[in-house]
Amino acid sequence: MSQQASPRGTFLKVADAVRAEVNDDPEAKELPPVAQVMSAHNVSRGVVLRAFKSLQGEGFAEPVPGGRWRVIKAGEQVDRRPLDERIADVFTKDGLKVGSAFPSASTLADRFGASRPTVTKALNKLEAAGLLASEGQGRVRTVRAMPNREECS
Repeated sequence: MSQQASPRGTFLKVADAVRAEVNDDPEAKELPPVAQVMSAHNVSRGVVLRAFKSLQGEGFAEPVPGGRWRVIKAGEQVDRRPLDERIADVFTKDGLKVGSAFPSASTLADRFGASRPTVTKALNKLEAAGLLASEGQGRVRTVRAMPNREECS
């Protein structure tokens, strides 16, 4: 698709092609990378981003940190609370008590689909709030206090 052929509707054609590609793959969780779409359709980055914004306007996709775009499946519920709030739910969901070991950053990273450094930052917030205790690097975090209902919901 050349921009010179149809400059006004190019991004809509690209959006239609990306939508069809994602719909053909039921396992697709993300839109293809911008560079891949640029190459496949011979368009600029701006055209691809405009196409992705069009898909966002339709409720088909949404941007996520890192420059990626996540596909929104029909009827899908996504928890958009900050990670530290979602991790605070682990206290009640896992039935933890004061003094028990808290799951590791690696375990939580797998559970929440986040990177380990991001989970570590969230755990540091919970430590600062007085909910977790840590003996230092490489040590197991323990539950110091239980969050109240407002912190869990």
